[in-house]
Amino acid sequence: MSNTHNRQAPIFLSYFLIFIFGVLASFNTSAQANYPNKPIRLIAPVAAGGGLDHLARLVAERLSRNLGQSIIVDNLSGGGGAIAGQTTAKAAADGYTLMIAYVGTHGTNPAVRKLNYDAVKDFTPIGMIGATPNVLIVGTNVPAKTLGEFVDYAKKNPAKLTYGTSGPGTLTHLGMEQFKIASGIFMVHVPYRGIAPAFTDLLGGQTDAMLPTLFAAIPYLKTGRVRALAVTGQKRSAAEPNIPTFKELGYPGFDGQQWYGIAGPANIPEPIVNKLNVELNKVLASPEFAQEMSSEAMTLMPMTPQQFGNYIKDDIARWTKVAKNRQIEIE
Repeated sequence: MSNTHNRQAPIFLSYFLIFIFGVLASFNTSAQANYPNKPIRLIAPVAAGGGLDHLARLVAERLSRNLGQSIIVDNLSGGGGAIAGQTTAKAAADGYTLMIAYVGTHGTNPAVRKLNYDAVKDFTPIGMIGATPNVLIVGTNVPAKTLGEFVDYAKKNPAKLTYGTSGPGTLTHLGMEQFKIASGIFMVHVPYRGIAPAFTDLLGGQTDAMLPTLFAAIPYLKTGRVRALAVTGQKRSAAEPNIPTFKELGYPGFDGQQWYGIAGPANIPEPIVNKLNVELNKVLASPEFAQEMSSEAMTLMPMTPQQFGNYIKDDIARWTKVAKNRQIEIE
């Protein structure tokens, strides 16, 4: 009797485990099919107010409408987006915690900082939203009217020119260092705490050049207080079509832009990822949303999750190369 009982026990346990796994798998499949059945948290890696927060709320509102579930924007600023990135990476991979990933959190920061997250391995890319190009601008005190004239002027006046940025390791810094490498010129870096004071000193003649987003530069371009020499990206911006790209002017590889997308923790189930991607791309296809974004000089860039993941990897590689060349590392 005891031998029979001993033989039956493992068999019973096996059937029991198969039953439990089947129930769990069924529950998991059901949860994915019913997604979303509760509010979604969308982390914005900045304080309330400003461009990125505004974008997060616009996307949340429209995506919420498409999904039939509320999306709550949670502002987590600090560490240049590191706090938001770390919080998202540690969240449950169930599709209920997402973040606005952007060039800071998943492009420049991983290239220059030691972070508590891996910008590739710890995240699931959902989809790209869009990007605003950066524009090389000079003050009216600089006699150059074209990019070629600016390079010539810089070479004839070594160490005379300065450029302002919104801080060390930012896109405005790394992008200009990329240009210095490509053109063989030298300019002194003047970092500021944000883009506003950098603009103030450029307009006042204390600095000579900058590489801000086109959206930030447009008001000053309209009034003629600065001159635009070139924009980043593969093609000219519809917002300012008269400004040539770096590529047109003989500087390929200047594709760095202020980009924005949506990502979540690693290992979100594929059906949920695909559903979010489809609904996000529907938002981007809306003429109303496209119009709103074009007024902010943003080009919408719908992508599959895999395309967005590759874009992130390429951007990190681009800025890591510049940072290593220039020995830029931010503590």
